[in-house]
Amino acid sequence: MQMPEPDAAILARRPQLLAGLRRLVDEAGIIADPIALRAYESDGLTAYRQPPMIAVLPKTTAEVAAVLRFCQQEGVKVVPRGAGTSLSGGALPLADGIILGLGRFNRILEIDYDNRCAVVQPGVPNLAISHAVAERGFYYAPDPSSQIACSIGGNIAENSGGVHCLKYGLTTNNVLGLEVVLMNGEILRIGGKHLDAHGYDLMGILTGSEGLLGVVTEVTVRLLRKPETARALLAGFPSAEAGGQCVADVIAAGIIPAGMEMMDKPATRAVEEFVHAGYPLDAEALLIVELDGPDVEVDHLLERVRGIAEANGATSLRVSASEQERLLLWAGRKAAFPAVGRISPDYYCMDGTIPRSKLPLVLQRMSEMSLRYGLGVANVFHAGDGNLHPLIMYDANKPGELQAAEAFGADILCLCVEVGGVLTGEHGVGVEKRDLMPTMFSEIDLKQQIQVKCAFDPAQLLNPGKVFPVLHRCAELGAMHIHRGQLPHPELPRF
Repeated sequence: MQMPEPDAAILARRPQLLAGLRRLVDEAGIIADPIALRAYESDGLTAYRQPPMIAVLPKTTAEVAAVLRFCQQEGVKVVPRGAGTSLSGGALPLADGIILGLGRFNRILEIDYDNRCAVVQPGVPNLAISHAVAERGFYYAPDPSSQIACSIGGNIAENSGGVHCLKYGLTTNNVLGLEVVLMNGEILRIGGKHLDAHGYDLMGILTGSEGLLGVVTEVTVRLLRKPETARALLAGFPSAEAGGQCVADVIAAGIIPAGMEMMDKPATRAVEEFVHAGYPLDAEALLIVELDGPDVEVDHLLERVRGIAEANGATSLRVSASEQERLLLWAGRKAAFPAVGRISPDYYCMDGTIPRSKLPLVLQRMSEMSLRYGLGVANVFHAGDGNLHPLIMYDANKPGELQAAEAFGADILCLCVEVGGVLTGEHGVGVEKRDLMPTMFSEIDLKQQIQVKCAFDPAQLLNPGKVFPVLHRCAELGAMHIHRGQLPHPELPRF
């Protein structure tokens, strides 16, 4: 991926821009030292690095509004950033733009048990919400593997999921309200503590918009009661096909587990050496199925799932006998990414979604690709909703291996679309999948989506170069602008 040439005129004005930003944010919130800026040069997609021109760390909504208004007036690009755990390059900086870091927005503002919701700032880590309400028997359902570090604002940007999204939904299903600052500095409040927002579903548009439409400064999330009982069944299978068929049969039987995750043998071996969860190492595929609810319901559903697994040739079956054992089984799955990092110098984490019935075919085709590219792959799946996370193993120090891993990953994503799936499940498009968007959308489709971008950000200064292969001038698309005027801007170059 080639980076765009920075705007020399903007870079030449860096001292004046710094002076202007220092009038808006305290000195601790301005980072201009080249060494300090290296901390912001990439997100979780570490293959690509680019220090920003300046990093700005506001601590109030008013400061965010002032910074965005200033940048629009000066024609400066802005890349919002949360915890930096994005795996698609969504927070990759621009050399002629600023990083707008939300790390200082780190407070839980209100916990309302009567209305079963919490009001939090975007820099609050995902898991911190559940910890804050655990004593009262509540929790926040979306649980991405990075939940100990990833921020709620980033979860909004990417519409993050997690192992329990099969039953309890993605971020979009668990957010009740947003405060968002638009690029012109206007502050927009959508939804609240009530269950349904009136008018157009702007919250649905903003959730998963990858920082292209506005900057989230406050979030109202739904809290759920912890279930009476939660137990996990661990099943080993002689083939990935058998495990995949078990997944399909469980769903076909009308059973919706709280979570249903699958790992292939390479992933299982790496995880077991790392976590020691007691996974069977002889299984070609491993399935974790969690059932929750009242005791009698969980016992009944566990027996039904056990029967379905046996009918599909399960070679081993184990049901968690305690809460500690259940958490250990999940700890292994959630440690899959760092575990693979122990056995390979580098790995490239993919994210695509397919119809569940296509899982055996996709696994077979990925095995063929692995041989063709000469690179190993460990597979981890949110099996219940068909979200794949192949981990392509490579060594960046060997010439050509990064490029081979990227080509391998692109082939996997194109395969997902070919079998009726989509390019992403929860990691977003960012820069990683941007140039593959035409495999899924026609030019008309993409232009319609860009019109939404134009309505919120007519000058296209907010996180440009992400999601869309080419950004057209808003005037060319005939978009109606809801802001004051339109700033002239050239067509953005491709990376």
